[in-house]
Amino acid sequence: MAGKLYVIGVGPGDPELLTLKAVRILEDVKVLCVPKAKEGSDSIALSVVKDVLSLEHKEIMEARFPMKKPGNRENRRTLEAAWRNTVKTITSRLEAGADVAFLTIGDPTLYSTFFHLYDKLLEAHPDLNIEIIPGVSSITAAASRARISLGLADEKIAILPAPYADDLKEILEQFDSVVLMKVHKVIDRVMGLLEEMGLADHATYIAKVGMDDEVICRDIGKVGEEEGHYLSMVIVRK
Repeated sequence: MAGKLYVIGVGPGDPELLTLKAVRILEDVKVLCVPKAKEGSDSIALSVVKDVLSLEHKEIMEARFPMKKPGNRENRRTLEAAWRNTVKTITSRLEAGADVAFLTIGDPTLYSTFFHLYDKLLEAHPDLNIEIIPGVSSITAAASRARISLGLADEKIAILPAPYADDLKEILEQFDSVVLMKVHKVIDRVMGLLEEMGLADHATYIAKVGMDDEVICRDIGKVGEEEGHYLSMVIVRK
């Protein structure tokens, strides 16, 4: 494989949180692969990059990943087809000798779209040269913006996607800090449990951290499901 694949975490949304290494590679690479939920939607990762470098001479490849849970068979087939198609698109450029940068918000190793592709890429091309460039995660960015310490000394931290958290009560009981990702669709259920456990006053809602319309709400009882956003989380700190 002649080209190299860079997987670049562009941070949570603030262009100033891009690392120097990420910027250097993005300036050099001519092909950018950007994940999108559907045709016509904007790529948040690409919008971050636009603020720090010119895209005039870049090839922009869109990788569409439907926002579906992989649980049922039909959704799994749809997602598998999307992932396989993206693998073919990326490897076609690499085989032609071009380096490719796959952009992902936050950090590539933490709930990132890229790792759905990782095994499939190596399965198709075991000799593929891949370098992963870490980025500032939305978790640490949100905690910083809200001035919350996630952990000290021997304290325990749990990070989990809220829509899948069937054992949330046990998690909240066992950990000192709990970060609930993608909480927008289950905010009412989460709020009910926090109130039941007497933890509502220990919870902070953060959405679109680092963006112009960032939201930090320390009274999460005021956050309704209709106001939620995909890029949202709740940090519970006992």
